[in-house]
Amino acid sequence: MVIVAPSILSADFTRLQEEITAVADAGAEWLHIDVMDGHFVPNITIGPVVVENIRKKTTLFLDCHLMIQHPEKYVDAFLKAGADLITIHIEAIADPVPILRHIKEGGGKAGISINPETSFEEISMLLPEVDLVLIMSYCHQTAQRSIIF
Repeated sequence: MVIVAPSILSADFTRLQEEITAVADAGAEWLHIDVMDGHFVPNITIGPVVVENIRKKTTLFLDCHLMIQHPEKYVDAFLKAGADLITIHIEAIADPVPILRHIKEGGGKAGISINPETSFEEISMLLPEVDLVLIMSYCHQTAQRSIIF
């Protein structure tokens, strides 16, 4: 199944509600929220408080992509904020299985994301634990932004 989840990363945050309404009106059922910490990736974006406020304004499925170090420290905050799906990078955690199970036990769906240089074989044993696999088309950890296909 292919799911199109428009991202708020390039949204005008002074008009965030209008932009979310526009993607919903266009037929989107999911909203992709890139969470960046300035450590795992060079940029900093949003946290659980923004997700909580988005949840108050929409019924769209909230797909939170944690591009952060130590995602296990923040999963509960994002679940409490209203995330429907939490995707973690396997490159950010030594043993992803406990955190994936914790997400599901907390009522969310669990996803994994891999950077382009990570082999699919490295995640094959995780597939029974996840609801979604996000394959990055470029590496957020570098300054190189060319799409890799």
